[in-house]
Amino acid sequence: MAPRANWKGFLRLSLVTCPVALYPATSESEKVSFNQINRKTGHRIKYSRVDAETGEEVANDDIVKGYKVDTDTYIEVTKDELDDIALDSTHTIEIDEFVPRTDIDSRYLIRPYYLVPDGKVGHDAFAVIRETIRSMDKVAIGRVVLTNREHIIALEPLGKGLMGTLLRYPYEVRGEQDYFDDIQDVKITKDMLDLAKHIVEKKSAEFQPENFEDHYEAALIELIDKKRAGVTITAKAAPKSSGNVINLMDALKRSLASEADTAPAAATKAKAKKPKKRVEGQREMLLPISGKKAKEPLTKDEPKKTDEPKKAEKPARTGARSRKAG
Repeated sequence: MAPRANWKGFLRLSLVTCPVALYPATSESEKVSFNQINRKTGHRIKYSRVDAETGEEVANDDIVKGYKVDTDTYIEVTKDELDDIALDSTHTIEIDEFVPRTDIDSRYLIRPYYLVPDGKVGHDAFAVIRETIRSMDKVAIGRVVLTNREHIIALEPLGKGLMGTLLRYPYEVRGEQDYFDDIQDVKITKDMLDLAKHIVEKKSAEFQPENFEDHYEAALIELIDKKRAGVTITAKAAPKSSGNVINLMDALKRSLASEADTAPAAATKAKAKKPKKRVEGQREMLLPISGKKAKEPLTKDEPKKTDEPKKAEKPARTGARSRKAG
């Protein structure tokens, strides 16, 4: 089932307007998540809204928003007052200007969305806006209101649609001076820099996100599989620290030698490995199932086994959204 649109409205470039829908371009729904439960009963923990002073539960109708101005001092703001200052541009993305993509500092990027025509009408106007942006090789900057907040959005062509990236306001971005001022100015020798460049060249590759693997997610699934299968979990020994680097030049040389030794094997493995086809919503099927072992060759005197242990099931990923670990 296709995801629900986060927002529906109109995209406008001067007098050219078309109905559009905004969809989230990313999702974390496939990640393993946890509920908090009572260890003694196994029941899920339920949270109640209580008064911080009296400890009494508060009804939803009695809960209002408040801005903290001092200790235990709040300015109450009602829903009607918030509605009165609601922005008029709640249903239109108005394109204000066009800027080069390289002018947008990566610190201002928040999250991406997909923008598509909404319904059967407006495809011509959408295509005109999309191809205008594409032909100019620039990014369109507009404004969109989501959850009563106005956001800056950067629009750029992506295939037949548009990708919109929400941008932060300047007051949301911290300056680097407060963090970088204490970094010491050191002189790097040419030999050290050359060695480091050689290491970078050995590790250089094309950006292929399909090759990325979430090792922690895989470990979580393996842990859950084992516990469901009744396998006893033993704690791993803490990794030994390698200690501080004493000689930087020696460390660079050893790093380069190590990369030279592993490069041929890594290149052969990458060439032989075929990318796995990802099935939407079934990412866990690509991960190993605990208890599954490779078949060993039979000897002449050994009869063929017919009964195999039942495979452990994968942790379910359906159901209500649960509280995430951490």
